[in-house]
Amino acid sequence: MKRIGIIAKQNKPEAIPIVRNLVDWFRAKKIEVFMEEGMVKQFHPPLAGPHLKSTGKEELPKKVEMIIVLGGDGTLLSVARLVGDHDVPILGVNLGGLGFLTEITLEELYRVLEKVVQGDFITDERGVLNASVIRRGERMAEFVVLNDAVINKGALARIIDLETTINGEYLTTFKSDGLILSTPTGSTAYNLSAGGPIVYPSLHCIIITPICPHTLTNRPIVIPDDVEIRAMLKTKQQEVILTLDGQQGFTLEFEDVVEVKKAEGHLLLIKSPYRHYFEVLREKLKWGER
Repeated sequence: MKRIGIIAKQNKPEAIPIVRNLVDWFRAKKIEVFMEEGMVKQFHPPLAGPHLKSTGKEELPKKVEMIIVLGGDGTLLSVARLVGDHDVPILGVNLGGLGFLTEITLEELYRVLEKVVQGDFITDERGVLNASVIRRGERMAEFVVLNDAVINKGALARIIDLETTINGEYLTTFKSDGLILSTPTGSTAYNLSAGGPIVYPSLHCIIITPICPHTLTNRPIVIPDDVEIRAMLKTKQQEVILTLDGQQGFTLEFEDVVEVKKAEGHLLLIKSPYRHYFEVLREKLKWGER
């Protein structure tokens, strides 16, 4: 690899010396480093040199062969939207505890990088979803999500009704606090907190999980990802929000339709050679501890 991007969580002071060391490490290997302009300005004394390239955040995925993300799972989710369909692998490095997406620790970072820059690495292909809002037949907004699209009532709102179909066939009208439409990657996020199943991330499916359903027999359901799910809001005069990966929001109106289906393309995450998925599960969820 000859061109590598670095994106770090904003307002994280401890990331500054880590990025500076990374830039020096790549310079010694004659590898160009691309960083967003806002990040470059945070360094005092400033970073400089012909190997360091400053670029707009939106342009970064087009110019590099890999992106290193320093932060947590939330930071990686924002970068996933940025990468889109550029097919650029992401190396997620957690600056705190171990993450489900940012599974590389600081202690093993340079050992992993030695392998990666030589092309000795394996990527994990993660499916993404396309979520759209349709209002009176017009497509109002469209989003791509790695974790989930969540329809949720406001803090003071009552239970909402969501008339849900799969490929045009009526499923049910969920009477609940909301509905989670999740990828396998997102199964360990909000879906898990709402009682949904943990799904191995390479499986091709979508998880539908009601949030606090009024009818207790409304349970999560796992369906193939080659279908189109539509949930129509059938409740008037309520504050209802569609949230995407917990980071973007869109206010819904009566009879708005949220359409969710598999998106084109996928996300490539570089796997740790020192840790497997089940080890991450055990550590994050504290399985086996008393």
